Amino acid sequence: MASGTPANNDFALLVAVLPPSLQEAVRQLPEAELLEVVMDLGRPPEARLVHGVARLSEAPVDQEALQAVLAHVGEVGGDNRAGIERTLHRVSAIRNRQGRVVGLTLRVGRAIQGTIDMLRDLVESGRNLLLLGRPGVGKTTKLREVARVLADALGKRVMVVDTSNEIGGDGDIPHPGIGGARRMQVSRPDRQHDVMIEAVENHMPEAIVVDEIGTAAEAAAARTIAERGVQLVATAHGNTLENLVLNPTLSDLVGGVQTVTLSDDEARRRGTQKTVTERKSTPTFDIVVEMVNRDEVRVHRDTGGAVDRLLTGTEVGGEKRRQQDGAVHVEAAPQVVEATPPGGRVPKGTPALGAPRPGPTRIAAHAVSRELLERVLRDLPVEAVVVGRPENAEVVLTLRSRANSPRLRRAAERVGARVLAIKRNSATEIRRALRTEFHLLEGVDPADVHAAVTDAEEAIQRVLAEGISLPLAPRPSRLRKLQHTLVVKNHLEAVSVGSEPMRHLVLYPLGTVLTEASDTEPEDVDAPEPDDDLEDDDTLAADEETGDDEDSEASPSDEGISEPPRT
Repeated sequence: MASGTPANNDFALLVAVLPPSLQEAVRQLPEAELLEVVMDLGRPPEARLVHGVARLSEAPVDQEALQAVLAHVGEVGGDNRAGIERTLHRVSAIRNRQGRVVGLTLRVGRAIQGTIDMLRDLVESGRNLLLLGRPGVGKTTKLREVARVLADALGKRVMVVDTSNEIGGDGDIPHPGIGGARRMQVSRPDRQHDVMIEAVENHMPEAIVVDEIGTAAEAAAARTIAERGVQLVATAHGNTLENLVLNPTLSDLVGGVQTVTLSDDEARRRGTQKTVTERKSTPTFDIVVEMVNRDEVRVHRDTGGAVDRLLTGTEVGGEKRRQQDGAVHVEAAPQVVEATPPGGRVPKGTPALGAPRPGPTRIAAHAVSRELLERVLRDLPVEAVVVGRPENAEVVLTLRSRANSPRLRRAAERVGARVLAIKRNSATEIRRALRTEFHLLEGVDPADVHAAVTDAEEAIQRVLAEGISLPLAPRPSRLRKLQHTLVVKNHLEAVSVGSEPMRHLVLYPLGTVLTEASDTEPEDVDAPEPDDDLEDDDTLAADEETGDDEDSEASPSDEGISEPPRT
């Protein structure tokens, strides 16, 4: 439950509207845990708690029970919502095709003082604030407390636009939970945007509080209010900032998104493709708060910067705040890479390019289906995220016909990204390349794989630095093939020597005459097979181009560039 002091919850009034057969069962439940009571025709009634569901009766709900509840609440409006006068409780109806009520949801409304302690500094800053979160996480409760703090603690002229009477409760007199804030009710849900503008024009507020911005008209009204210098605090449909950016109706709240086609010179100067996605305008809301749960939030203090980073595929970051035992714990936002400024490239030497960043491996899809890549990643036990541009990636996945593109190679070299080339744009090819990249072997203990890779990498560094031959520890055949793949990538040579189970690789500098190893024959070399799961970009590069897919045809700028031979 959210931290804070409950104020005027009127829980008894909610219990009183229930049928007598259910009232005692509801009273036995922990009041602080109760979220809502659900009554569906022909089904047993249930109480939904923070942690689980409790059945209130074995007898199914009948039409008389539903009508008994409706007789004790206010009139059900066009949005199928009603309330209990002078309380914060909400009653929502489900109708059949004939318009008859066949289900009710009685949601518990609470005014909790202190619930915005972890956001108090943001509210006092005077900047526009947007709350995001899943249903039931407590957005409206916090919004109600924001209205009270702005009006009573900060002495501002506050106007609440209350479309469904959810912030100020049912009836003409608003609930004390909003303090001295004034409340404007909305006659129909589709008029919310009109009332938002009316509040600014007629009542000279210093702050406006709005619940559930969900249409393009309401988003446009929010921008109008923000441009008139009035502080705006609102909630919106969406769980995270990324959800909002991807929502074409509401993306304007955070600046909007547009696709821009660059000239050849501009694309060359930025080092990007000709078509890029950019933020359209200044965000309506300066600060976005993602509500993880009732007592934990993630704060984006600079909405524009966070959206820019999101569109370029870099880490969005965000400040984590948690309220526990009356204290607020703040975890500072991690250092994030600044997005490339529109119209210019990131200067050399800045952390935006090449600097190691913690977290999952960043993979960019170049001439490969991003949807396929994301689908394959979901099926693999790896920590990886798909980013939009090669400049922000650690690994670039591309078609073999595009692997030698000068532009791609320059972008990859600039940030030290590895280029994986696949034969065709298919899930099988992508899966094979990723299994190689992440050293995934079916039926082999991951700890054994990690030990074999570490052993090989340490030996490779020594051979490269000292120019000596170096044996590795004995490994099974599949792990030796994996080690050999790493050796080939680093332009060294290796052979297998000895007999099972002591058979192992010996690493040599490039150019060593391997036949000098007395106990090794050429056929004993554990090189990876072309069709093995360990096939990588170096082995793929040596195959003949088949041209099976339209996407795999080389662009004119790539013609005449031969693939590197297999080591």
